[in-house]
Amino acid sequence: QQQQQQQGMRFVPGGPQVYMPNAGVPNAGPMLNPALPPQMFAMAGGGAPNQAGQQHMGNQQQTAFTHAYLQALSLGLSGLNPNMPLDGNQMNRLAALGMQPHPQQLYTQEDYLKRAGAQPLMGQQGMPQAVGNLGMRSGSSAGPGGIDKKHRTSGPPSPSLASSGQYSGSGMYVGSRRGGKDNSNRSRLLEDFRNSRFQQLSLREIIGHIVEFSQDQHGSRFIQQKLEHATQSEKDSVFSEIIPSSYQLMTDVFGNYVIQKFFEFGSEAQKQSLVECIQGRVLQLALQMYGCRVIQKALETITHDQQQQLIKELDSHVLKCVKDQNGNHVVQKCIECVESGSLQFIIEAFHSQVLPLSTHPYGCRVIQRMLEHCTSEQTAPLLAELHADVLRLVTDQYGNYVVQHVLERGAQNDKSHIVNALMGNIAELSQHKFASNVVEKCVTYCTRSERAVLVEEICACPDSLLYTLMKDQYANYVVQKMIEMAEASQRKALMLKIRPHLANLRKYTYGKHILAKIEKYLPRSTSASLTTPPSESAAGHLSGI
Repeated sequence: QQQQQQQGMRFVPGGPQVYMPNAGVPNAGPMLNPALPPQMFAMAGGGAPNQAGQQHMGNQQQTAFTHAYLQALSLGLSGLNPNMPLDGNQMNRLAALGMQPHPQQLYTQEDYLKRAGAQPLMGQQGMPQAVGNLGMRSGSSAGPGGIDKKHRTSGPPSPSLASSGQYSGSGMYVGSRRGGKDNSNRSRLLEDFRNSRFQQLSLREIIGHIVEFSQDQHGSRFIQQKLEHATQSEKDSVFSEIIPSSYQLMTDVFGNYVIQKFFEFGSEAQKQSLVECIQGRVLQLALQMYGCRVIQKALETITHDQQQQLIKELDSHVLKCVKDQNGNHVVQKCIECVESGSLQFIIEAFHSQVLPLSTHPYGCRVIQRMLEHCTSEQTAPLLAELHADVLRLVTDQYGNYVVQHVLERGAQNDKSHIVNALMGNIAELSQHKFASNVVEKCVTYCTRSERAVLVEEICACPDSLLYTLMKDQYANYVVQKMIEMAEASQRKALMLKIRPHLANLRKYTYGKHILAKIEKYLPRSTSASLTTPPSESAAGHLSGI
């Protein structure tokens, strides 16, 4: 405790240790408001208030300091060592609370970026700044902008706010790529607007500041809302100001939404002007985090001829876009919104690429959109490649979704092709994390004769293998689906096969699922259902089969 006090630390027994500038030093720093209840003093380190410190600090400051400290406790700013530099999130939290790091914990923005191997952001070099590592938690093994390596989900990754750089790991807003921009560069009008000094503001009153407002979080939202109900004259005034900076706004974290609003609510002439601004930059925008959203909105709202002008720039770059985290959404939107006859260049780019694309986290999405929206003549070559590698696809964490898509929405001959390819391997595939989902879809969407073959394959399994399937974390769902979908005669045969294992199934979590499914298809007396455990009830009914 003595060492921590010498270093400027406030010791909280059993609680976090937060650095307070000059805490506990008479006439030298902030103290807690003595009017607060004693338990709050205890939370903040205990002890009676220092009278000299009380005189040094006004009541308003004391209250603010107290609230900041209690917030620090709730945010978990614990164990801050004054001899160790703070990471970006810790700096951001302290700054948001109006608190200061220890002098030894400060280093310049330039030093921080040199350590990170990056170039300095906008702003004065050499000045201590809270440079956050966006999207990272303290102690994360991920790089700047990355995410902690945890369990990978079986489905394609979803976009998140963290990936767009809008929120830090602490959940606080940290802004866009202009994070180092000095707030003093804002105009007085924007500053007053952000401080809610204007109760009623119109678009005409911010003319001359449209671009600045568009690049501000609150200003952009204001313009978007006004454009939905603006007169054509007001739209023209705003548009004439943003069109010279249209590309800058298209790639801006907030400005892109203003451009999108003009594609939704702008005149045909305004849409044409924006299309002309996009021309020559389609690929560049498609691969950019915010520009790709503008391209997608444009494809939804412009004419067929204008669509043709834009998508032709993606020719020879299709695979690059498909495998890009932003570009794949543009290709999907092309497939959804553009006439299939104009998409032949995408079909040709996929030639001999179905397997690698289907096993790609972004490519599998694009393949599914092709199967949904393209003609049978266009999808036939894709399906031929898919059928050739169906056993590899069903066991892939992404490829299994493509096969499931065909089983759910494809033609019956394509479904049958997949079912026949899996026959003979049902027990093995049912125990696979990804393939088991495909087997369930086969049981659900195949023909009656094909379903009978699949159920018979499980019934013909040795008793030991069937028992293994019923208590397996994946295969039990396949057995449940077969009980649900089988014809009455086959269901009876399968349940007779299960009967010897009923007592043991009660011991396993997944085995209990089988018992619950069986009970749904058995006649049971009221007394049995009320007084007999499920497994015994099921066993009793099965003994009479």
